[in-house]
Amino acid sequence: MFDRLSSLVAALTLIAVAAIFAALAGGDALTIAILALAGIIGVAAVHAALPASLPEPQAALPAEVPPLSLLRHPDFALWVDQEQEPLIGVAGTIVTIANDAAVRLLGRHIVGADVRTAIRHPAATEWLARIGGEVPLETLNLVDFPRPGQRWTMRVAALSGGDRIIFLSDRSAIDAADRMRSDFVANASHELRTPLAAILGYVETLQDMNGEGDGPMRHRFLSIIEREAGRMQQLVIDLLSISRVEADRFRRPTTPVDLAAIVRRTIAQLQDSEAARPKDIVAQFGTEPQPMLGDEAQLGQLAHNIISNAMKYGRAGTPVTVELAREGQRVRLSVSDEGDGIAPDHLPRLTERFYRVDEARSRSVGGTGLGLAIVKHISERHQGLLDIESELGKGTRVSVAFPLAED
Repeated sequence: MFDRLSSLVAALTLIAVAAIFAALAGGDALTIAILALAGIIGVAAVHAALPASLPEPQAALPAEVPPLSLLRHPDFALWVDQEQEPLIGVAGTIVTIANDAAVRLLGRHIVGADVRTAIRHPAATEWLARIGGEVPLETLNLVDFPRPGQRWTMRVAALSGGDRIIFLSDRSAIDAADRMRSDFVANASHELRTPLAAILGYVETLQDMNGEGDGPMRHRFLSIIEREAGRMQQLVIDLLSISRVEADRFRRPTTPVDLAAIVRRTIAQLQDSEAARPKDIVAQFGTEPQPMLGDEAQLGQLAHNIISNAMKYGRAGTPVTVELAREGQRVRLSVSDEGDGIAPDHLPRLTERFYRVDEARSRSVGGTGLGLAIVKHISERHQGLLDIESELGKGTRVSVAFPLAED
């Protein structure tokens, strides 16, 4: 299709050709002028009748599409349920999605509820009231949430369209470990300070005594100093032992050892030492070896701690029975005494560091409060199962079942 400009050029060309032919044919000037005028009028009429030039095609503008909501994507819901820690999706201030961990923590009713009422904690309520602001929210600590003694942290990630994800993380175990570490340092300092204060006090007393002082009293003071120094030495040895055991707890022993030979050697050492009641030890295990993979020094320390505890806290003249018995693919080392026994409420805490049932008696027999804690860590490193049974007035039985080495 011609546009107006093309039509005009074509018409003028035809008029010029017509005028030339008229002149060649011998037409007069008036005829040529009338013919040219008629042609011009025709060109004007054609030019007026033709449509204007078509506009250039323009790309269609896309319609404005609202941003997709990540919270409503099915793959997001699938991923959320695989997360171990609580996770909550919020549109505005309404909870639109909560994974299984969040439902277990806060309840199924939180989906569809206002997030400020879903997480019931005073600090969380104030923190969530600012969730729509422009200032980024810092990580918040929720103390005693959801129960006393627990601590959780809460943080938020902003998405497009006003959606947000709230992450809740349990920090109770980390706090418990920090408290345990602090208590350990405090207890160790206290245990060292007590004998050290006694040593310094008696040394000062001896220094103030004249050379002609009472000989028996001087000897008594020196004996006390020796005893307290021995307590300090044993405490330092036990602290170093538990530190070494903890450093190796994730490394499984690979050396073949004979548990029967280790226990037999430990009993002989205790009977030859100056420990009380050496003759009360009664060994009840045969001559056959009990092969396992282990650390010989640590297993010897484990046996020494269990047997010496029974000798300290059992009644004099009663047997301290040491047994080794196979139970399927395991061998169980058991040590029983006939002492006063332990109340049931104390049993779960016996392997805690520095925990004592009777603090005065424990110190009088030279206990540091670390013996069973060392036993626990050595057992765990060797994949052993520690069990403590006791009955008041009848005695206590401590046993550890170790896996036997495969043939």
